[in-house]
Amino acid sequence: MAAASNVEKETPADSKSWTLRLRQAIDRHLPMDHLLPDRQPYYVGSWVYVFGVVTIAALVWVVISGVALSFMGPQWWHYSRLGRFVNSLHFWSVQLFFIFMVLHLWGQYFMAGWRHGRAATWMIGVVIFAVSILTAFTGYLSQQNFDAQFIAVNAKDAMNSAGVGAFFNVLNFGQMYGLHVMLLPIGVTILVVLHIVMVRTRGVVKPIDPEGSSRSHGEASDFVGTKGGAQP
Repeated sequence: MAAASNVEKETPADSKSWTLRLRQAIDRHLPMDHLLPDRQPYYVGSWVYVFGVVTIAALVWVVISGVALSFMGPQWWHYSRLGRFVNSLHFWSVQLFFIFMVLHLWGQYFMAGWRHGRAATWMIGVVIFAVSILTAFTGYLSQQNFDAQFIAVNAKDAMNSAGVGAFFNVLNFGQMYGLHVMLLPIGVTILVVLHIVMVRTRGVVKPIDPEGSSRSHGEASDFVGTKGGAQP
């Protein structure tokens, strides 16, 4: 106990310890009551946010099935019954991912989801969409079938005309496969995690009030379960 008290005395609040400053910064910018809240505003129940959650769920299945495919290889997903099933699971998970992501983006656009200092959250969502398109494109090129060959042969002219053919060679299976299973999925996952953290810390945007109410965002009556609060 004496040793612990001595350590506390030697570590004042303005300590130069980088670990202490890092912990204080995390506590200041990422408070746990925001990251893991016990109540939410009633408008979180909107379908727009449900679409976002379904997008994340689809991404989880995309990653799980993609890891299995990358370990087993093209022979497995083309000729094995289980491999074809996992390949189909991966494909349809991607379709659901894009469908619900687009619905979520449209909903946020018409709700002006960038209001009240949430422009960065909105822009990260847009970047996720753009990177996901590139990830899906490299996925089509990695199928190792005639479909992938046809897409690659036709896409190379577009890449060459854009001046990126020397760096992004769609006919190079190794490059496309490496981008698809490593670099791009990691980028999408990091951006999604960052997007979720920003949504948690800043909260979801309040619906546009057509009556021009002056009620501030996030007051007690906005939350589900509070006395006199609105219910979903």
